[in-house]
Amino acid sequence: MHQRRCLQLAAACWISGFSNSVLQSTWTLQMPRCGHRKVDHFFCEVPALLKLSCADTTANEAELFFISVLFLLIPVTLILISYAFIVQAVLRIRSAEGRRKAFGTCGSHLIVVVLFYGTAIYMYLQPPSPASKDRGKMVSLFYGIITPMLNPLIYTLRNKELILLTLLYDVEQ
Repeated sequence: MHQRRCLQLAAACWISGFSNSVLQSTWTLQMPRCGHRKVDHFFCEVPALLKLSCADTTANEAELFFISVLFLLIPVTLILISYAFIVQAVLRIRSAEGRRKAFGTCGSHLIVVVLFYGTAIYMYLQPPSPASKDRGKMVSLFYGIITPMLNPLIYTLRNKELILLTLLYDVEQ
């Protein structure tokens, strides 16, 4: 990938994420609040703040659902498709040791993807219900704290193996 394309993709991610945050926060904070209620959540996320409103939040919830599909389902689908291509490439590696290392590296990356997207999808794309209130708090810890803490460990420890694996694959070709 050319450096310019990489910068464009990174800029698109930053700009769309920032724009989404500003819009969601602005719309949510403009909703009227009912008295002096507390946010019953670990984080001041949009769904938790919408529960504090006295007004009808149907439009905000629909918009949040649409944005969640856009920012969660589309990327995770593209990631899973790319992993299918990676699996095809790994299966073409001749040595069993090379395949084992590749699957180990990809497997750890895939675990982080599933932890992050799985919990975020569960949190933002489930229908609202009073029974899911406490579960939502715990689930938000995974995509908000646990997964980001695991990322540096997995990506730094496994990248050395990935570089060696790439060199091994190039030598076998």
